[in-house]
Amino acid sequence: MLIRDLFSQKKQTLSFEVFPPVREGNLESLFQTISELQELKPDFISVTYGAAGGTRDKTIEIASRVKSEIKSEALAHLTCVASTRDDIARIVDDMKAQNIENILALRGDPPRGEEKFVRPAGGFGFANELVAFIKERNGFSVGVAGYPEGHPEASSFDDDLKNLKRKVDAGADFIVTQLFFNNDDFYRFRDRAVALKINVPIVPGIFPILNYKQVLRITELCGAKIPPALGEKLCWLKDKPESVEKYGIEYAQKQAYDLIRNEVRGLHICTMNQSRAARKIVRELGL
Repeated sequence: MLIRDLFSQKKQTLSFEVFPPVREGNLESLFQTISELQELKPDFISVTYGAAGGTRDKTIEIASRVKSEIKSEALAHLTCVASTRDDIARIVDDMKAQNIENILALRGDPPRGEEKFVRPAGGFGFANELVAFIKERNGFSVGVAGYPEGHPEASSFDDDLKNLKRKVDAGADFIVTQLFFNNDDFYRFRDRAVALKINVPIVPGIFPILNYKQVLRITELCGAKIPPALGEKLCWLKDKPESVEKYGIEYAQKQAYDLIRNEVRGLHICTMNQSRAARKIVRELGL
C-alpha cells in the first residue's frame, strides 16, 4: 500500500525504524525484533540505508521481507551518495521488482572520511532531484526528511525550510522528521512549514534514549540538541545503564503523549533494532 494513501485513511499513523545489521548473522535477530514490533500493528516499518550505500542490498532485502513475510508495509530509505542516475534507476527498478512501493528519498551524509557532501559524477546533489527522479518512474509514494531544529549544514532555519519546500514541490508525499527532544521545536517547525504552504503530512521522529554514550554520539552526528534539564538528568544517571534506559523511555512517552494531544499525523519511533522501548511506549499510550 502506498503510504500517502494511509494518511488519507487515518488520522494518525504509527511506524518504526530499523537498520540493516552490520554483521551478516544478525539478520534473523533483526527479524525477531520486527516480528515483535508487528504485534503492535504499525502502519509501516522503515529500513535505513547505510553510509555510501553500504547496506543497499540488505535494505532492499529487509524491506521486501517485511512485506512478504511480516505482512507489514515497508518504507525503504534511498540516498544520493556514491550513485549515478543509472545506479539509482537500477536500485529503484529493483525495489519495484521486490514489491517495495514506498521510498524515503534522502541526499545522505558525506561518505566516511569526507567532511562535505559532493555531488557524485552523473548523480544527484540534492534530495529534491532524487524525489523528482523517483516520481517520474511512477508507482511509488515518496517521503522526505525534515529537521525541526534545522539541518546542520543549512545557512539558516528559513533556508532549510525553503529546501524542504523544494522537496515537497518535487513530489514528496509526506515528511518524517529527524529526532528531537524538545516538542516546541517540532511545533515551531510544523507551523513555519504550513506557513510556507507545505501541506503534506509531517510525522515526528521519536528517539527513546537507551544508552548515555549512544545518545551523545547520535545527537553529535545529526545536530539535535539535548535540553539542559534532560542532559543534567542523563549525566546524573550515566553510571546506571538501567536507570538511563528507564528514564529515556519515560521521557519518550511524555513526548509522544504531548505530540498526540497536539494532533500530529503520526509517530515514527526509532527502535535501534530493539523492540522493548517501542512496545512499552505504545502500550502505555494505549495505541
